[in-house]
Amino acid sequence: MKRGLGSCEAFRAGSVLIPIAYFSLLVSKSRKNVFFRLLLLVKKGNRILKNNRLKRIIFFALCCDFGLFAKRLIAPLTNMITDALHIPGGIATSFSLMFLVIAAILMPGGFCSTIMSAAQSVIAFSFGMVGSMGLLAPIGYIVPGFAIDLVLMATAGGALPCADRMALANGIAAASAAFTANCIVFHLRGIVLLLYVCTAFSSGIFCGLLGSKIVQRLAPVFRAEVKYSFKTRKGKEELSI
Repeated sequence: MKRGLGSCEAFRAGSVLIPIAYFSLLVSKSRKNVFFRLLLLVKKGNRILKNNRLKRIIFFALCCDFGLFAKRLIAPLTNMITDALHIPGGIATSFSLMFLVIAAILMPGGFCSTIMSAAQSVIAFSFGMVGSMGLLAPIGYIVPGFAIDLVLMATAGGALPCADRMALANGIAAASAAFTANCIVFHLRGIVLLLYVCTAFSSGIFCGLLGSKIVQRLAPVFRAEVKYSFKTRKGKEELSI
């Protein structure tokens, strides 16, 4: 078992270091000073990162990864709550969906969450993180992402502020994820199913409100794509998209 983990870690490290070494050879014609080549590579990377389009793509990828692996990080804590309620889960999924909602709010274009959830399903298959759904795991990933896009498109241009839109999208996506998991795996009925879906929906609303605070911090980075509206009643700046 330990040998398998070591080879996996070596493969991941090699997959990162080999492209860096290769591109460092392309940056400089001189092959004598490796440190100088790496400095040139970092300089070139800083120039490229100034491109807004690449910045959005990197943020897109980070939210996709955070949404996938954050569920694993907080699952031991949330399992104590769901075990006490005798339901399969729902809280950790709501937290992971928060990153999809954040990216969908800040990234221009439609069906952002659907694309991210499809990418997450591919990553989950490559890392063997399909769980109890097996081959049907892509459905469990894509359905909540599609629900986020539908809610955000339905509430676009309306009277709802950004925080309420994010809370509603996250709550409905978490409830749809719970219902999808129940149809594929758990097959719960009655009060237990209602408690499972309601727990997912309420935790999704809370995570959506938490995500709106993160969006307010990240909005100045995406100033070119985001419009602002100012609330004079409380004297606070709120995001309106």
